[in-house]
Amino acid sequence: MPHPSRRSLLKLSLAAGLLPAIPGILRPALAGPVYAPQVGEWRGFDLRTRVTLAQGGPAQVWLPVPSVQTDWQRSVGDSFTGNAAQAEIVTDPGTGARMLHARFDADTVRPTVELTSRVETRGRATDWSAAAEPQEDPAVLQAALQGTALKPLDGVVGDLAARITQGARTDRDKVAAIYAWIARTCHRDMDVAGCGSGDIRATVTTANFGGKCADLNGLFVGLARASGVPARDIYGVRVAPSDFGYKQLGANSPSVTAAQHCRAEVWLSGLGWVAMDPADVLKVMRAEADTWIKDPADPLVAPVNAALQGSWEGNWVAFNSASDLTLPGGAGGTLPFLMYPQGQVGSDRLDELDAKSFAYEMTATAV
Repeated sequence: MPHPSRRSLLKLSLAAGLLPAIPGILRPALAGPVYAPQVGEWRGFDLRTRVTLAQGGPAQVWLPVPSVQTDWQRSVGDSFTGNAAQAEIVTDPGTGARMLHARFDADTVRPTVELTSRVETRGRATDWSAAAEPQEDPAVLQAALQGTALKPLDGVVGDLAARITQGARTDRDKVAAIYAWIARTCHRDMDVAGCGSGDIRATVTTANFGGKCADLNGLFVGLARASGVPARDIYGVRVAPSDFGYKQLGANSPSVTAAQHCRAEVWLSGLGWVAMDPADVLKVMRAEADTWIKDPADPLVAPVNAALQGSWEGNWVAFNSASDLTLPGGAGGTLPFLMYPQGQVGSDRLDELDAKSFAYEMTATAV
């Protein structure tokens, strides 16, 4: 007999008048599933990325290094090994994104590099009643209002933002309207490769409002910027299971090679940078249960929909919030975002979404 889904288990338990003994999934007294990330204690992880190239010829590899130091993530240290002719951690001057850049000679047998980053994370939870006045560099806020190659703020994007936020009087009202519109209108497209391209104009015009996190959270960021609210994507990778039993909201094995996920933030007066992740709401709707849930008010989705507007779990490591960056020494123009390992043999770029062919593997270990 197949194992019942969490959704089926909840229905059976309610029908029988019983609660299953699954800590962290159900509230007492038949109140439904729990999803309520809190700040909590710091947790440490070793995130390892290992690349072993099979191709011959001169080669280069760029691996994202966690570049975020905040009250919800801090880097402890980075180290690397391998047979590269030259390897160093460099910082993109325009975006602040850090990466390990390794170069291999043409005669190197099995070019190999392994990066280990020790990072500490914890959850985020916004106190919506706070009356502080957090400060941010005006240049950072101005950058968070600009369009990018894949986030144009005019045309159909600007028109859509105006319609969604019509009547909203404050930035907080605008953000709430955009978040609710995405949860209600967009969907996770399971056929999209990786995390998606992040091309928000295509998401609006040709993809029927479907995509994955780079498309959906990217659209949220673009609509917020087009509405005059500073917003930014944060690119990273899941490193641990969800503490609340949601399979789709965590990494469920030590291998995190395909666990990349981007989130979003908005800047709100009196609150500072606020966590947002409508793409994960849509992921729960599409894939957490046996059937596709189309209503964000569904009992399985509702707590996630509420919580991810202002909070998230600390089971994810952020790399950077960079867009339109140039890989040092690389061919092929600018990179829309740096969330996956990047590689090049001769002048040919490797497919970062094909980990086996590339070839790389990523693991995360709690420490």
